Amino acid sequence: MQTNVDTVIINKMTSDDVDGVISIEQAAYGDHHWSRESFLSEINNELARYYSLHTPEGEMVGYAGCWHILEEAHITTIAIAPDFRRRKYAEALLKRIIDDCYKEKIKYITLEVRVSNEPAIKLYTKYGFSSFGVRKGYYQDNNEDALIMWTKNIFFDEFKEQYTKTIADLEGKINIQ
Repeated sequence: MQTNVDTVIINKMTSDDVDGVISIEQAAYGDHHWSRESFLSEINNELARYYSLHTPEGEMVGYAGCWHILEEAHITTIAIAPDFRRRKYAEALLKRIIDDCYKEKIKYITLEVRVSNEPAIKLYTKYGFSSFGVRKGYYQDNNEDALIMWTKNIFFDEFKEQYTKTIADLEGKINIQ
């Protein structure tokens, strides 16, 4: 049994979570963040899947969201409160998204990420995402380009084998409830 293993609780995001989400969103993205109304709309969108991540003490420290459209999922956001980064919490949220894609028979997952966001790019690459292009000037706050990343079909053995190894490592470092 490993010591110093963090425990996190991931739930479907509710309207009660939105104020905490906005607090994290402001810390993560400054003045260029989603509005409260945007998150309320998303959690009521039947195509959207949004999650909140809490400590066992009930403190919300992260969130993530994606859309499920036919056989594709599009990750729209993942953010962790600054004081809780580098604890594998974003990775836990990404695992939840991928696991839900398996349950709902979603074959492909895509996202955009800032070309300068090396930690996120490294995380997505670790989970089988590859770059398939760039969206020029995608981010409105500074006109930064976005890397377009996709997984292969998550039901293919190549993806499943990498995913199984990656989550085995994650589960040795964090307890996800």
